[in-house]
Amino acid sequence: MATPRERPIGVPAPAGDDATFLADLDRRYRVPLMRYFGKRIREAYDVDDLVQEVFIRLVRQAALESVEQIDSYVFQTAANVIRDRARRHTTRHHREHDALSEKDLPTNDLSPERVLLGTEELASAVAALEELPENTRRVFVLRRYEGMRHEEIAAHLGMTVSGVRWHMAQAKAHLARRLEQVR
Repeated sequence: MATPRERPIGVPAPAGDDATFLADLDRRYRVPLMRYFGKRIREAYDVDDLVQEVFIRLVRQAALESVEQIDSYVFQTAANVIRDRARRHTTRHHREHDALSEKDLPTNDLSPERVLLGTEELASAVAALEELPENTRRVFVLRRYEGMRHEEIAAHLGMTVSGVRWHMAQAKAHLARRLEQVR
């Protein structure tokens, strides 16, 4: 039996010798596949994953020994991987997502500065609520803090549902203006 180095390139390892077969595939096709994907996709960080996906699909293929033109088969598999990737990106609206950066992540840092800022924002929100007319404040509190629906608030306060919506819109606009002034 020939060793992996003596086996002609493109001839798969004997059945049952998956490790040798995978090593042969890697040695022969990794660099060409990386070039292939590098020319066809924008995200260079995905190239290694795509090459790995090709190898996974090839190893899962039971009758690979019967493939006559392994080069063509490998690169057809690579083309299918790109097609599948494009379908996934389209389905998931990949391009519409923004990347999450480290600064966007919440921190559990309860530094004195952060505590002070939170306290000031809370005081500003309470002050802004107190500036609202009585009915508007009551509607806002019943909706946001008591979790009541517009219909329930209207029945409770003896007003129309459209009146409740108007008061909510007024309260939200006022609070947004006031909190924007603080920042």
